Amino acid sequence: MNRLAPSSLTRWIIGILVGLFFLVPLVATLVYTLTKDGDFTLAHWAALGDPAKAAVYQPIWTGLGNSLILAVVTVLIVLLVLAPTMILVNLRYPRLRPVFEFVVLLPISIPAIVLVVGLTPIYLQIGRSFGTGAWTLAFAYGITVLPFAYRSIQASIDAVDMTTLAEAARSLGAGWGTVLLRVLAPNLRQGLLAASLLSIAVVLGEFTIASLLNRDVLQTALVVVQKQDGWAPAMFALMALTFSFLLLLIIGRAARGRSGKADS
Repeated sequence: MNRLAPSSLTRWIIGILVGLFFLVPLVATLVYTLTKDGDFTLAHWAALGDPAKAAVYQPIWTGLGNSLILAVVTVLIVLLVLAPTMILVNLRYPRLRPVFEFVVLLPISIPAIVLVVGLTPIYLQIGRSFGTGAWTLAFAYGITVLPFAYRSIQASIDAVDMTTLAEAARSLGAGWGTVLLRVLAPNLRQGLLAASLLSIAVVLGEFTIASLLNRDVLQTALVVVQKQDGWAPAMFALMALTFSFLLLLIIGRAARGRSGKADS
């Protein structure tokens, strides 16, 4: 078995190559934002706070605010709709799991443009009932993030004996609400956090659905502003990636903290 394991040198080489694959584009983008007329300068970054250019960057701030609202609503859909449904299927209806998994993973195989064609008539009714606010995109984004959130949560479910935990809690008189919130959810924390992070990342990076449904979000705003300032989209893209990276660190720290408490 040891002969099949990669050597330390091989692991280092793979780690360096993967790191460069992600790092080189980010460094190149950063250098681009710091370059003006062949010299390195912070002028482009300082321009973000320039009152004279406030009108130019206003669509980005509006789109960013809408995207953050969409991220919160989408995460709530994942945590309050998808996660309880997955727990119910695994506990009470295990025979339905293959069918449920097929339906949940289906959106990843359907192009976004096709989803929009199917969602357009639905959004006509949503617009009449709830208005045309950007937050209504959360219904479409909730479908888009299903495959990613499902895999993250299911990995945690597979690692926990939920049946035993639920039956033990029920035998002690706990209601299903208590079982879900105080027994199962803490054991699925890592999967729920990972699903939330992936949902936020998908929402912040989605363009096609928002553009075709005429909603103002971060990505559509970047396209608009790029026509007037070519550096602004690159700077906001770097900030969005940094935000996602910080979320990843927070989730990793939370998961390690949870593991440490469990071990002690």
